[in-house]
Amino acid sequence: MNSHFKKSGLIINLVGLGLLAVLVVWKFTSLAFGPQKKFIPSATVVERGSIVDRNGKPLAVQTNFYHFVVTPKLIKSPEEFASNISPVLNCSPDEIQEKIEENRKSSFIYIRKKITQDQYDELIKIVSENGYSNFVRFDKIPGRIYPENNLASQLIGYMGDDGVGLSGIEYSQQTVLSPEPDLTSPGTIHGDNVYLTIDSGLQYKLQKIAQNALATTQAESIMLIASDATNGEILSYISLPSANLNEYGLATTSEKTDRPSITAYEPGSVFKIFSVAAFLNSESITPDDSFLCDGIYKRKTNLGETIKITCLEHHGWLNARTALKFSCNDALSQMSEKISTEDFLSYVRLFGFGERTGVELPSETRGSVKNQNDKYWSARSKPTMSIGQEISVSALQMVQAASVLANRGVLIKPTFIQRITDIDGNVKYQHEATYGNRVLRTSTAEYLLSCMETTAQSGTGTKASLRDISIGVKTGTAQMADPVHGGYSNTDFLSNCMAIFPVNNPQVILYIVIQKAKGETYAGRIVAPVIADAADEIIDHLGINRDNAASLEHSGKFSLNEIKPLKVSKLVPDFKGRSKRDLLPLLDRTDIKIVIDGEGWVVDQNPEPGTPVTENMTIELFLE
Repeated sequence: MNSHFKKSGLIINLVGLGLLAVLVVWKFTSLAFGPQKKFIPSATVVERGSIVDRNGKPLAVQTNFYHFVVTPKLIKSPEEFASNISPVLNCSPDEIQEKIEENRKSSFIYIRKKITQDQYDELIKIVSENGYSNFVRFDKIPGRIYPENNLASQLIGYMGDDGVGLSGIEYSQQTVLSPEPDLTSPGTIHGDNVYLTIDSGLQYKLQKIAQNALATTQAESIMLIASDATNGEILSYISLPSANLNEYGLATTSEKTDRPSITAYEPGSVFKIFSVAAFLNSESITPDDSFLCDGIYKRKTNLGETIKITCLEHHGWLNARTALKFSCNDALSQMSEKISTEDFLSYVRLFGFGERTGVELPSETRGSVKNQNDKYWSARSKPTMSIGQEISVSALQMVQAASVLANRGVLIKPTFIQRITDIDGNVKYQHEATYGNRVLRTSTAEYLLSCMETTAQSGTGTKASLRDISIGVKTGTAQMADPVHGGYSNTDFLSNCMAIFPVNNPQVILYIVIQKAKGETYAGRIVAPVIADAADEIIDHLGINRDNAASLEHSGKFSLNEIKPLKVSKLVPDFKGRSKRDLLPLLDRTDIKIVIDGEGWVVDQNPEPGTPVTENMTIELFLE
């Protein structure tokens, strides 16, 4: 008996030594060849969570791909093998045969990487029917399908072959989507699902508008961001050109570039709204102070240097409102003299410039805000910064800064994640508005909004105005830096426009940037109309009330088909085709419950029209 135990103990010890040796070799290999993926027991499966839009529409979902591997030296007839499998792989037999012949002595080669599940199923059948199993292997790898192709592609990001996110939300939320496995507990591990703030339906509509603008202006790129002004949630995030995520390896650098987050640029005259806000809030000027524009701002420094900043027109006497209305460089430069450099730079930073916004994206730029100790600071820096030059910003920073005006003086942090849920739908994180510091008095913010409304009604932004809802805008056209010769380019311009609406109750911030348009570059002509189109689409999609419409006079006669108010009495009516605004009066009913899912117009309902109405009935309406 003792002898038996001794032998058993010896065997156990040998097994233990064997396992130790394997671990030592594995550890040595990891050290020798760099970072390796963590060892995961074969019984452990990690299912990556999905990325969906705010309404749950899939944008990135888990799937499986397979690497198709063969051992060339074991293939007796490369010609026959190639002939049998080439139709499944959509390639010529010669291509496969040549690859096998060139690697005849190799122990393995990849015939094709990342074949689909359908291709795998077909090939398995061919392998089984033809007896290829001794030299064919399929390596299963985690994969991603991106149902919307290039929609918001820079935001969603991309997952590599090793199951690790390489960009966008796929990268920043890697540990949420695909948590590290617990090596002591084999089994399936499910990542959480990330609900983005964007509305894919709205994203699609605005991306079509942006794509048309890109083609019309023959520009190099375009950025378009729509944000919920009340909570900082980004509703639409567009950077064109964009990559098809299902063909990411074929995309160009330009298509992969997340411009609104990582590109820093001089914003030009749009920045004037923040400069004037600083001047007024610091009481350096008042709304009634006047400044004479004679077409050029000139001032001599203590060192005898003459500073000159030209204006497009001779505007005459202007106050803060009219200076913004006509986007006057001369008046803004004069105003900048009234505020101390320290106070001005303090306000610029309070608006969020010079720091990352902190959104859930990698490699976000800080932009650049100079200070008085900077070697490039000069006597012209403050007036030049006040008109949007000698400062670099990101589109996300501009949207965040605009939230100060829309939110009565308090900054709201932007975000791309609305909520996170586990596989069973339990909410693990829910976004709530994150407020920053109070930057402006409420009265200052409201005054700036009224100035932006004036600009839309009768200033440089008239092509962005809407007939039936109040909107405030500020346009800007900036010369871009010339990286070859230094200074500013005479041919490359950046045209941008900021919009906030409705003015009396801001709900949406909309910002567009067009870079290097050909032909017309003036922002009031090429970006303001796009703002109008996009704002109209947003208003309809979100069902924003248009009751703030201005009164219009019309001398002719016209007729409209009467839209009768919805009534729910004995039978459930047909809601299809009705707008969200038509449904609002029904929400006050106490005898029935109306549940609205989505935005836009009713496309489906439950129960069906004609169903008898009962006490406390729930009627679900699905909008798109």
